[in-house]
Amino acid sequence: MAERVLTRVHSLRERLDATLAAHRNEILLFLSRIEAHGKGILKPHQLLAEFEAICEADKAKLQDHAFKDLLKSTQEAIVLPPWVALAIRLRPGVWEYVRVNVNALAVEELTVPEYLQFKEDLVNGTANGNFVLELDFAPFTASFPKPTLTKSIGNGVEFLNRHLSAKMFHDRDSMTPLLDFLRMHNYNGKTMMLNDRIRNLISLQSVLRKAEEYLSTLPPQTLYDDFEHKFQEIGLERGWGDTAERVSEMISMLLDLLEAPDSCTLEKFLGRIPMVFNVVILSPHGYFAQENVLGYPDTGGQVVYILDQVPALEREMIKRIKEQGLNITPRILIVTRLLPDAVGTTCGQKLEKVFGAEHSHILRVPFRTEKGILRKWISRFEVWPYMETFTEDVAKELAVELQGKPDLIIGNYSEGNLAASLLAHKLGVTQCTIAHALEKTKYPDSDIYLKNFDDKYHFSCQFTADLYAMNHTDFIITSTFQEIAGSKDTVGQYESHMAFTMPGLYRVVHGIDVFDPKFNIVSPGADMNLYFPYTEKEKRLTAFHPEIDELLFSQVENDEHLCVLKDKKKPIIFTMARLDRVKNLTGLVELYAKSPKLRELVNLVVVGGDRRKESKDLEEQAEMKKMYDLIETYKLNGQFRWISSQMNRVRNGELYRYIADTRGAFVQPAFYEAFGLTVVEAMTCGLPTFATLYGGPAEIIVHGKSGFHIDPYNGEQVAETLVSFFEKCKKEPQHWETISAGGLKRIQEKYTWQIYSDRLLTLAGVYGFWKYVSKLDRQEIRRYLEMFYALKYRKLAEAVPRAVE
Repeated sequence: MAERVLTRVHSLRERLDATLAAHRNEILLFLSRIEAHGKGILKPHQLLAEFEAICEADKAKLQDHAFKDLLKSTQEAIVLPPWVALAIRLRPGVWEYVRVNVNALAVEELTVPEYLQFKEDLVNGTANGNFVLELDFAPFTASFPKPTLTKSIGNGVEFLNRHLSAKMFHDRDSMTPLLDFLRMHNYNGKTMMLNDRIRNLISLQSVLRKAEEYLSTLPPQTLYDDFEHKFQEIGLERGWGDTAERVSEMISMLLDLLEAPDSCTLEKFLGRIPMVFNVVILSPHGYFAQENVLGYPDTGGQVVYILDQVPALEREMIKRIKEQGLNITPRILIVTRLLPDAVGTTCGQKLEKVFGAEHSHILRVPFRTEKGILRKWISRFEVWPYMETFTEDVAKELAVELQGKPDLIIGNYSEGNLAASLLAHKLGVTQCTIAHALEKTKYPDSDIYLKNFDDKYHFSCQFTADLYAMNHTDFIITSTFQEIAGSKDTVGQYESHMAFTMPGLYRVVHGIDVFDPKFNIVSPGADMNLYFPYTEKEKRLTAFHPEIDELLFSQVENDEHLCVLKDKKKPIIFTMARLDRVKNLTGLVELYAKSPKLRELVNLVVVGGDRRKESKDLEEQAEMKKMYDLIETYKLNGQFRWISSQMNRVRNGELYRYIADTRGAFVQPAFYEAFGLTVVEAMTCGLPTFATLYGGPAEIIVHGKSGFHIDPYNGEQVAETLVSFFEKCKKEPQHWETISAGGLKRIQEKYTWQIYSDRLLTLAGVYGFWKYVSKLDRQEIRRYLEMFYALKYRKLAEAVPRAVE
């Protein structure tokens, strides 16, 4: 496959040279327009705009040549006259770099370091002669198996099982690591699976055959207790199953593996082994509580994700432990900051039980300095000086709370993944990373122009922490493929960390490989207790209807709701998100305001921001001002309702269904959305959904069947799409129901917490096994990361100003 990619690159280069020779004047005209922009970076849309600006005759000559292919694959152009350097993305995860001398029309191929050095000249001039630290994680994974097909990205565990099964289990002796793995299983000193009567593979196979023969004589539902003593005598301990039927299935699978191993049987077998009883989930930053926090900065999607994840995960753990024939109570601890200044929330409470769970708690540990405990909330961008001490304190608290070590540590967001890496390294525990969002893709050019961002956002710390965690973790969960490797035309969040530079700090030649088998797509769902179809009348929370009616239709304006809706019979376009620039709520209001047809057909309701208090966030302040201006300029009162953020999730679930009753729709207009939890919530309630095509929603929705993709950069087109939908629904009422049903079907197939929990625990088992029996836990990269942390991250964190009380 590598040879085919190389051939394609050379072919592209040859075609480009041919095009340069055949169409010198046209290409020179195009490059001259690019060069005229002067020193700087041009993005794909700017390059395409310049191409479109070439006169039709010249453009037609270029349409069928390599130049057009190159341009469509170019993700950025670095202009340093007379040179233009191009970053060409042949497909997700596969890049090449060239530069063109505009005067001589000469093409040069560049290595990654050469391209990054050229890019650094934008900031440093030509003063790059000094030594620059280059980070390259590729040598540590060079001998490790990786898929090469784009479709394999995000299916790491399947590839890993296939490859390692074939490599490791080639004869009887090679199965010894599996035997050792089963023999080491215990919980609090109590042996599980195998006892010391089984000393080798021959005795294991003999015992398994005897057990299988004996079980065949028992009724399938015979409890393990009835034959436990007999099994102990031959070397088998608890953990195989709770009934004769389940024990027989496990023994049959293991016998199959010992005879002729295959990856599917291996994954199924490992998923049933008792391995995960105590889970620690880290989310240190921000307000983390179950009530009255969702309107604050740094909360929202991630808090909802974890609070929905944990009860479902606990249920799956309890189910598995029971089916394994064990009597063990699982524990899940969500570890976050303790905030003495809790501002009317439970964020100052050390231990808090998780709603909807029996054995799961929020454990809060304060940020501590030599001057004492930090009392107030600080932004997620300012947490870095506190993380190392925080992690040490967490390790002590976990030892007391769990009376031992966790079996799985899950990090969330950048600082949570850093803490998870430090803890996993210290305790020798399997680690899972969940980024949720990587700021590098949210703030374009925040790496090359680091100095413009670092004083406010401290991205030098964050990007360093991200690199450390990505390369330290045992496996990575993403909600979508796009999060890893983008799409045909857009770069993925992780992919953007493959090669980048922060001038004056370091140059990343190879940061992460999107083909790494540690990547797995496991999509979350919505809490089915809160979000369920509007058609389930007996479950509807009708007690909330008077409050919701007041929220939507009262003719009184106050701090909670501004503007009124005059025509209650119209369907409602509804959206709900934080009021920041990337969520683009004001963009939705503007496109609605400018479309007379849309205003005639439907009302618009926006839930976002909090007008009940003065915002401290500059972005939110700017968006609020824009919202007020739009209301005034376009005279929206009567057709538009702006509601302050709503923190009652139970009522919000009914709010989606109430909007569905109006035959309305949900619109998610973000410029970029990592996943799109509100999209899943709306679809789970049966509300037809229109969502951004940039990010996760493009995968959640199948366009035209389970909802619609919209381009937030083209408001006029979005308005036309909405008008077309509601006009069709007017003529054909069943069209609304068809899209509603399509959305529900899509959710049930792919986006539920039950599917998520089952997959997460299976992944923990599989990666835990391979970590034990192979060299996945590579000592070399651990040492490299230790140096990276000590010599780079620690100094960067120390330089971040500490909060002043």
